[in-house]
Amino acid sequence: MSRQRPFLVLLMFATLALVACASGSAIVTGTKRAPITAELVKLYLEPPSDFEVIGLVSASSDIGMTEQSSVDYATAELKNQAAKLGANGVILISIGDKTSTVAGGIGKTVQGKAIFVGGN
Repeated sequence: MSRQRPFLVLLMFATLALVACASGSAIVTGTKRAPITAELVKLYLEPPSDFEVIGLVSASSDIGMTEQSSVDYATAELKNQAAKLGANGVILISIGDKTSTVAGGIGKTVQGKAIFVGGN
């Protein structure tokens, strides 16, 4: 039993790190829709031809061991925030550095416009 205890403690800390890896927010500026899953949200660098702006979304991450992993965590949270508004897309506006980070981590922020692409 004592051999399992360090493993369980390590598992608990790893789970907490993943849960607390990113935070985000959203501001509704258009018509909010029914929430969807984040997996359905597509990222855009350029606006698609037919879309409606639902709101502004932002996210940040403190946890990444590399710049790319920090951007990945923040982008996943950005999609979560957009999905809560019913947006099926996000036009990326900016990716930047976060000034306060967890010791040893690399912090990143991402911002975008939450959009609904397609027909009504």
